[in-house]
Amino acid sequence: MIVIKNATAVEFDPPRVRENCDVVISGGKIAKVGIGAAKDVAAEKIIDGTGKIVFPGIVCSHHHIYSALSRGIMSNIGPTPDFVSILKNLWWRLDRGIDEDVLHFSTLTASMDALRCGTTAIIDHHASPEFIEGSLDVVKQGMELIGVRGATCYEVTDRHGRDGMTAGIEENRRFALEVQAAAQKGEGPRLVEACIGGHAPCTLPEEAYEKMADVIQETGRGLHLHVAEDRYDVSHSHVTYGEDIVARLDRHGMLDSRTLLVHGVHLSDADIETLNGRDGFLVHNARSNMNNSVGYNHKLPKVRNLALGTDGIGADMFAELQSAYFKHKDEGGPWWPGEFLRALQAGNRILERLFGESFGRLEPGYMADVAVANYASPTPLVPENVAGHFVFGQNAGIVDTVIVDGRVVMENRHFPEDIDEAAIAEGAREQGRKLWRRIDEIKP
Repeated sequence: MIVIKNATAVEFDPPRVRENCDVVISGGKIAKVGIGAAKDVAAEKIIDGTGKIVFPGIVCSHHHIYSALSRGIMSNIGPTPDFVSILKNLWWRLDRGIDEDVLHFSTLTASMDALRCGTTAIIDHHASPEFIEGSLDVVKQGMELIGVRGATCYEVTDRHGRDGMTAGIEENRRFALEVQAAAQKGEGPRLVEACIGGHAPCTLPEEAYEKMADVIQETGRGLHLHVAEDRYDVSHSHVTYGEDIVARLDRHGMLDSRTLLVHGVHLSDADIETLNGRDGFLVHNARSNMNNSVGYNHKLPKVRNLALGTDGIGADMFAELQSAYFKHKDEGGPWWPGEFLRALQAGNRILERLFGESFGRLEPGYMADVAVANYASPTPLVPENVAGHFVFGQNAGIVDTVIVDGRVVMENRHFPEDIDEAAIAEGAREQGRKLWRRIDEIKP
């Protein structure tokens, strides 16, 4: 039993602010919330929330954990004048350099970074062409060790031949079926779920679509796929298949309410209408889109289920939402902070569809994924301006303590004693140096 006492409870969408609240957590879920809710409760852990805010855990709805050791990269990347050259000269060489040890420390690093930002869940999208079989187990084990929630999948692609494509499909199937079996048994904490991953339509032939559609049907897990990030992806679909990207996915029966399509910068109106009709999600990654200079999606307000991700640029969703908002306004967009906070909250709706539990509210019965933060608001904090405070006044540095699945995974910005932060940092630096050397050895 954990009690957070006398905090200001803040929820994002619909926005709500309740002062002097106690939050009682039991068995991985929220048991009671309100003024005096903890009275006469015998708790093993009491967190003093006086002068602090408590809010539901934040979700990064698209991440690449394997990119964690690319920070400050000093490999010889070569020219990157366009998006395809960025992929070929950087990312497709980096993912080929990943082995089990690199992936292990990438996962630990990314998971710890997420919790420091109040991000309690990561929807991961993995690629390591030289280490496919068992790679998703390494991600899962690392996430569980640190205590972050989320999901992962393998990025199926044909860019390393049919055998590599088939191996990626099989890794998705194997992992998803194992996750499914564990969920059915109900044994122990359930922190990591599965999606069925693919790189992008331009590297997925019809055979891949057919087999991935079968895995989606067999496992009951949803598709997680980059689409229309660059205009090339759209042109390739038109030239090769004579149809829009989403229409092709729909023809194969790959779209449903668990679908995560990522970027979508150049989706057509028809694409968005189809995705909306299937109740799927589009995940917007503002900083990545700007970094890769792929353009801006002016059609975001037309998307029914819009979520926010980072595409591997850490898991700081304060920075991501702020960048998304300011870029939108710079492009003359009509939305205000509240619409983007709603998109951030959509990550919890994704979790609900993945785990079959309730997420994203401070209410009895909801999963106990919450963050406690130091935010002494200099102006009134009320439901009508929660989004304004998030965009103009807050940052990830306010996060103090994080609880996931009813367990304290970070307290006073420190991890439990069994998580050796210094050793993990040193191991990550060693593996980062090794990865950078390998990239120099791999030709584009």
